[in-house]
Amino acid sequence: MSEKAKHDALVEEAKTKFGGLAVDRSFDELVLDAGRDVVHDVLAWLHRDKGFDMLLDIAGVDCLELAGCETRFELEYIVYAVADDVRVRVRTQVAGDDMDIPTATDLWQSANWAEREAYEMYGFNFVGHPCQKRLLTHHEFVGHPLRKDYKITKGQWCSSTSDLTDEMNEPDGGAM
Repeated sequence: MSEKAKHDALVEEAKTKFGGLAVDRSFDELVLDAGRDVVHDVLAWLHRDKGFDMLLDIAGVDCLELAGCETRFELEYIVYAVADDVRVRVRTQVAGDDMDIPTATDLWQSANWAEREAYEMYGFNFVGHPCQKRLLTHHEFVGHPLRKDYKITKGQWCSSTSDLTDEMNEPDGGAM
């Protein structure tokens, strides 16, 4: 079965199950546009019912200067079904004044660090995340460096060291 045929079957089933789900098929890819109120349900359906066993990445997009965007941010989940060799992106719109989004750590372990990175770089708040702390910037860093309104010349020095005691005392040992 061709990738297009696999996508067609998935789209029909998704539209039946989730009603107003929008679809983008640009560049021979399948993107399911889900509202924030159903994005976790769509991801859970893909994972549990459709065999999407790998979360490849979570990507944030700041739409501040992009024409045609309805909201300030987009969040994209890139998932893959190994057995069927199908890749799908699930996209949701996130307003700049309400960055709450449900965590996907209950579905894929790899969501842990991917969500932490999206939190750190853009400010998405993953509700229910087990340990939403910074990964790439220091513990005194203020702001979200991949936002288009973040001043790139704004140097931020770290005035104290961190021994990572908090991470070592986490119930899961800070593991992914």
